[in-house]
Amino acid sequence: MELRTLRYFVAVAEELHFGRAAARLYMSQPPLSRAIKQLEAEAGAALFHRSPAGVALTPVGSVLLDEARSLLDRADRMRVRVAAAAGTATLTVGILGDTADPGAARLADVYRRRHPDVDVRIREADLADPTCGLYAGLVDVALTRGPFDETGLAVQVLRADPVGALLRTDDPLARRDALKLSDLADCRWFVFPEGTDPLWQAYWSGGEPRRGPVVRGVAECRQAVRWNGTVGMAPLPHDPGEGLAVVPLLDMAPSDVVVAWRRDDTNPLVHSFVRLAGGAYRR
Repeated sequence: MELRTLRYFVAVAEELHFGRAAARLYMSQPPLSRAIKQLEAEAGAALFHRSPAGVALTPVGSVLLDEARSLLDRADRMRVRVAAAAGTATLTVGILGDTADPGAARLADVYRRRHPDVDVRIREADLADPTCGLYAGLVDVALTRGPFDETGLAVQVLRADPVGALLRTDDPLARRDALKLSDLADCRWFVFPEGTDPLWQAYWSGGEPRRGPVVRGVAECRQAVRWNGTVGMAPLPHDPGEGLAVVPLLDMAPSDVVVAWRRDDTNPLVHSFVRLAGGAYRR
C-alpha cells in the first residue's frame, strides 16, 4: 500500500464524502474512487459502506484508519527527524487576527510535542494580507480567515464562526439582541488599506463600499470603534474589551477559520502541521 493512497483513504474516512475528500485533496472524484477501489482490492474487503444516505466506514475500514494514521504519522516524523539532523527543520507560520484562539493554542501544544526539534517561527500578519505572506514567500503555512484569492494555494476549513457587528456599548444598536446589515447602512465603518484582497474586503464590509478610518490590525479595528464610533464586523464568540460589544448579524455568512499553504509545497513539516491543525480545531 502506497503512502499516497493511504492519504486518500484517510481523507475519505474523515470527510465520509468522496466529493468533499476530492476537493480537500485537490483532485477530481473519479481517480479518487478508483484509488479507493484498488485499496479495497489489496485489503481483500470493503472499506466503506456506500448508500444513497452517504458513506460509512466498515469494521475493516475502521481498523485501516487507525493503522493508516499511525503509519502516515511515523512517515512524517521520519522525514522531519532527517530534516532536523540536516539542520533544515524550520517552519514559519503566519497568523492573522486573534493569537489567543484556543484552537491555535491546542495546535501549538500538539505540534511542539510531536516535533520538538523543529524551530517554529511566528509571523503575525496585518489585515491587509489575509494570506499572511504566503504569496510573497514570507511564511510556509498560515492560520487565517477566508475568503481570499486562493490561486495556487491549498486551503482547509478548520472552523466556521458566526459574525457580529462591533459597536460601542453606548451605541443604541448595541442594545439589540441581533442586527441585520441594513441596520448599519448609515454608519461609518472601518475599512482596509487600498490593495487589500477584494474578496476579503467585500466580505468584511458586508458586500457594500464603506467609508471610514483605515485599519491594518485587530487592535486598530477596536480603537477605531472606541475612539470614532465607527462600526465593523468581528467573529463570535468574541470579547472585544471594555466599552465595546459584538451583536450577532443575522444575514452574514459565517467566517471560516482556515489553514492555507502553497499547493505545490511538499515540505513534510507543512503537511504535518495541516493534519494536526484539523484535529486541534475539531476538539
